[in-house]
Amino acid sequence: MMLSRRHFCCAGALASTAIFGRAFAADQCAAPTQQRQAAMSPDDALKELKAGNERFLTQNMRNCDLLTQVRATAGGQFPSAVIIGCIDSRVPPELVFDQRIGDIFSARIAGNVADDDVVGSAEFATKLAGAKLIVVLGHGECGAVKGAIDGAELGMLTNLLKRIKPAIEANGSAPGEHSSKNKDFVQQVATTNARLAAQGLAKDSSVLRDLVAQGELKIVAAMHDVATGRITFLE
Repeated sequence: MMLSRRHFCCAGALASTAIFGRAFAADQCAAPTQQRQAAMSPDDALKELKAGNERFLTQNMRNCDLLTQVRATAGGQFPSAVIIGCIDSRVPPELVFDQRIGDIFSARIAGNVADDDVVGSAEFATKLAGAKLIVVLGHGECGAVKGAIDGAELGMLTNLLKRIKPAIEANGSAPGEHSSKNKDFVQQVATTNARLAAQGLAKDSSVLRDLVAQGELKIVAAMHDVATGRITFLE
């Protein structure tokens, strides 16, 4: 079969598109560098996470060679953001934000509470390791929040749940039954809990507070919807 000039033109266009696609994918999968981290602003880091969640929602997540990223980050790490999230299995930060090896620091604790160890970890990730953004990521249907509302007690978990009490008290005038059976109340407390944790980071840490004052760090709260995967930032 003879091929016309049109066929060759189309083949050339497809080849160019394929090359561009591979180059774009390679750039998207490139491990963060110190130069890239230094050039990034807190707002840039926030935009990246928002874009990542949109890719997750539209099933357009990056397909990267993770072993290549392992090798690329072996000599150092330069993440742009810190995610302080719950241990809930339905809210893995790297997946819901479409992030890969070396992209983010991830601290996970029941109820996404910011205890002393979490605050210290955030200080390391920002002041020493250069991250520009901290996101306290709460989520709907949170078991820790439900337990705190119902006054659950279990070993050392009892003290952890006490850190959620201020969020419960802040919603003391909310309508309806104040129990884990009231989904609206649980959502309100979980949202307040994320906000208070974000506010407490700068309040409790002079290191983080100074970085915020200098414009080198932004701290925000966000909520993940376990039914849809969508993340709403509480800015």
